[in-house]
Order: sequence, then C-alpha cells, then structure tokens
Amino acid sequence: MNIAGLVGWLAAWIGLLAVLVVFLSPGFALLFVPFLLYSLYRAVIQLRYFPATFRMRRILQAYPWQILRSVPSGLTKHPEVVGSQYGWFEFSNPARPDQRLPLVFPEHLRTEWWSRRLAPRAKPELKEQVETVWFAGDPRFIGLIAAPTPNGRAPRRLHVLQQQSRTEDGHSFADWGATPEDVERGRRVGIHPARPDARSEETP
Repeated sequence: MNIAGLVGWLAAWIGLLAVLVVFLSPGFALLFVPFLLYSLYRAVIQLRYFPATFRMRRILQAYPWQILRSVPSGLTKHPEVVGSQYGWFEFSNPARPDQRLPLVFPEHLRTEWWSRRLAPRAKPELKEQVETVWFAGDPRFIGLIAAPTPNGRAPRRLHVLQQQSRTEDGHSFADWGATPEDVERGRRVGIHPARPDARSEETP
C-alpha cells in the first residue's frame, strides 16, 4: 500500500505537469501550481511511512500477535513517560504480570484514527472499536498495536509504539525482569537497550 501510494502521487504529479505543458497554455500555470505542490508534498510524506513499515515487519518477525481486551489507554500525557507522546497504552510486563508498562505513539503521523477513539470525550461507539486490540512486542522495549477488522479475524490500522518511561529513578531493563534473551530479541527489532545485568539510565 505504501508503494502504491508513492507511485500514485508521483504519477499524479507527472500527469498534471504533462497536461499543463502539452495541452494548456502558460496562462493556466497558476491554476495547476497548488495541485502540483500538493501531489509532490504527498509523495514526500509517503516516503516517511517506509521506515515505520520496515520496523513493523521486524517486530512481527520477532514477536507473535496477541489479542488483548480492555487494555488501559489514554490520549492525555502519561505521568511515567518523557518526550513527545500522542496517546498511550499500558501492557502487562511479561516478567511481572501485575506490573503495567506504558508504550506511546511517539509522533502524530497517522495517529488521527487512534486519537479520535482514545480521546476522553470520544463517543462510546468509537471507544468500543479499540476495546479489543492486537498487540505484538514487548512493553519493556517496543510494540506494534492494531485494531481488529469488523469481523475480528485480522489486524488493521497498524502503528508502532515505543517505550519512553522515565529513567531518573535509575530503572534499567533488568529492573523490569528482562533476560539476556529478551534483550537480544529487542536488538533484532532495532532497539539498543541497556545490558540486563547492569543498572543504567539508557532507554531504547
């Protein structure tokens, strides 16, 4: 879909330019400029989707999908998170199920659909659409969130979530029960966390 979108916007830009040059007089140039600029802008934006898509693929190669229900979430700023955040979900720590760790949307790109459903005043029918979510990842490192299709048989609206919890208390991945195997799996996804046998203030 990303490739199709990129090709489509580039084709639109080339087509508009060809129509302007071949079939129309220079007097129509000002009418076409906004459309040419917009199609070029969308092609550049489409390129920004590719790094996230490749990371999604790596996450799914390392972690299986889970179907989770009633996952705590919000759009307001999470108190344990630093840096930019545009919504969050809390997942159980695999090593300590009674402990919940937040993962966040680190940027607003393509988060509009989720934001409308995580908003405090979202309508019940919208909130219901994220009552059940698909999740792949480890909340100590990184995750991939998705909403179910209407029939519930497949994920859609995929988005990468990141771990950005506070570190001023000296938390390390070892404090969250991460083993060397857990850390190695995180590295395969592209995360470079602290060593699990040493206290550190590094974050992924």
